[in-house]
Amino acid sequence: MSDRGACRRQTCARAENHLTRRRKLILINGFVVFVVVAGSFFPPVPQDPQFHDFADKREILGIPNFWNVVTNFSFVLVGLLGIHRLVHGTLRGALDELRLAYLYIFLGMLLVGIGSSYYHLDPSNRTLLWDRMPLTMPFMAFVSVLVGEHIGVTVGRRLLWPLLVVGVASVVYWHWTEAAGHGDLRPYAIVQFLPMVLIPIVLLLFPSRLSDTGYIWAVLGAYALAKLLEVADGIVFDALGGAISGHSLKHLIAALGGYVFLMALQKRRPAEAAP
Repeated sequence: MSDRGACRRQTCARAENHLTRRRKLILINGFVVFVVVAGSFFPPVPQDPQFHDFADKREILGIPNFWNVVTNFSFVLVGLLGIHRLVHGTLRGALDELRLAYLYIFLGMLLVGIGSSYYHLDPSNRTLLWDRMPLTMPFMAFVSVLVGEHIGVTVGRRLLWPLLVVGVASVVYWHWTEAAGHGDLRPYAIVQFLPMVLIPIVLLLFPSRLSDTGYIWAVLGAYALAKLLEVADGIVFDALGGAISGHSLKHLIAALGGYVFLMALQKRRPAEAAP
């Protein structure tokens, strides 16, 4: 009887865990649907022309907007380092099934460095396309990775391509609407900011298959700080006596976040109690 009772308790515990997990997934999916539907009720949001008016416009060595251009090479450096480690090294803090998603994070960072440098040489809606399009790649690949590491490896792997397509499509849609005279940033805004809300929820609700989620929280912290520096571009520039602007520091902090994630791929280990 005792063995049967223990089996019943284990069966009940598994059923309860499955039900709890299902409720969590319904919560997350419901939140995504709510944000997408709610966003459709807002009027189209065109690109603000002031977006291209950065605080630091200094030309140095014949390069316009010098610091906003050259700080992008931090993305190139981290991207190349990450690609090299993924292709030629063994990363014990990663899941082999998600290797392609990890690779796209660092490939995206490499392309962000190139595209953003091109944009900052001549900031305009025309060049902004080549800044934003590669930017969606590391965002979407990171979501795929977090889903794979916390919710399910198969689900995360299968989400990679649809997420990448949605990311690129959001930028193409914005660019097309701008060219047609009625710019609409709503899909791109959802692609950029919704994952940054969802990822902390996933981290809190689902255990990771890998140890030490502190690295992921540090990545999110770097992203949040980078966005604050971007908003405070001119304030930071004035506060530092014109030495460097908030936008240039944004590039460096965001690239540092990518490097922290690369450290995670090297330092983490499989969790003892993977879901």
